[in-house]
Amino acid sequence: MPIQTPLIPQERLARAGKILFIAHLALGDFTYLQSCFRAFAEAYPQLEIHLWVDERRRTANEAEWPHLKKYALYDWLAECPFITRVYDETYSPALFDRSLAAAQQEDYPLVVSLAVLERHKYAMLARKISRRGFVVGQKKRVRPYDLVKYLIYRKLDACIPAYTAASHGDQHISDIYAGWFRQLFGMEVSPAARLPVLDIGERWMRYARDQFVAWGFRQAQDQSRDQAAQASGDGKLVARVVFLNAFSKSAERSWPLERIIGLIRTMRCDPAWCDSGFVVNVVPEELARARALFDAEGLARTHLFSAEDNFFQLPAILSLCDLVISVETAVMHLANAVHVPVIALMRRKNPEWAPIDRDNSTIITVAGRDDWVDRIGVQDVMAVLAQRAGM
Repeated sequence: MPIQTPLIPQERLARAGKILFIAHLALGDFTYLQSCFRAFAEAYPQLEIHLWVDERRRTANEAEWPHLKKYALYDWLAECPFITRVYDETYSPALFDRSLAAAQQEDYPLVVSLAVLERHKYAMLARKISRRGFVVGQKKRVRPYDLVKYLIYRKLDACIPAYTAASHGDQHISDIYAGWFRQLFGMEVSPAARLPVLDIGERWMRYARDQFVAWGFRQAQDQSRDQAAQASGDGKLVARVVFLNAFSKSAERSWPLERIIGLIRTMRCDPAWCDSGFVVNVVPEELARARALFDAEGLARTHLFSAEDNFFQLPAILSLCDLVISVETAVMHLANAVHVPVIALMRRKNPEWAPIDRDNSTIITVAGRDDWVDRIGVQDVMAVLAQRAGM
């Protein structure tokens, strides 16, 4: 594909010592955007990359702050060698104002908003942060009567057109992100470089191996996921370890926990899966409810898990599992990053967010365009598992 004239002139990049990107990042976003940031850092090593992570759940309710402050993405960003500074305290109005003042003090020569929701508000934020710099933002079509948005977009030096399903066809989200960086900087992120990568680290791999021993999924002297069978805590053999995730940030992409229980019970009745162990992912704020629910069920060889201490607990545990079954959220993308087969439960509205590793992924899609993920039933999953029983 021929590279067009980039939105940000090369002479500006050459003069700038730093650049600020603004985004409302979820884990799934960064799973693919990190490849673009890494490629950018390699192409422009003289530039410091700063990142504003805007918390769209920002609230004045102090009771919400602890879990917003512990957002797992911040752990991942802290370990990224190509990102110099992260503005990660935007979850309360007061902290947002303090972060804004700090960012204004930096006098950024380049600011790029990658926000795809309420694009005009983030375009305004970008210009508010940098009064004199070169500012680029995402832009959606403005209706003739929407004067406020029109005036906001006029203050941008350049715009990235908003993407739609129609404009990008069958492109994966990683292709769309790579396209943004092509438009912005005239640089190519190769298809191979767009694949998600995770450097988990020995500390967290050791944690995961120890946790599997504590759960009875591994012998202390046997830490291999490829072992055909491991002795579990109740003396039976665990043929496979299956990671189950029902949680997403939005209700339309989530499964009820009761459905997970039903799936485990149904799999236990299937000869191909009856000896499996199960790890059930739970977001920290739902742990108390989940524990009460699962304690009442008394499911053998089933353990709740939550990455309460550090983000890397999650991919470390995933990497030791044999199969991941997840709703449409970051877990299914992280499964691709650690090369574990995944069954993804998805809506029809955002096909660009399908798992990138098609050879290692199976997608179950709802029937109707407006259906929620909870329209997918246990038997839909079992039909796919029947095909994978011999893996």
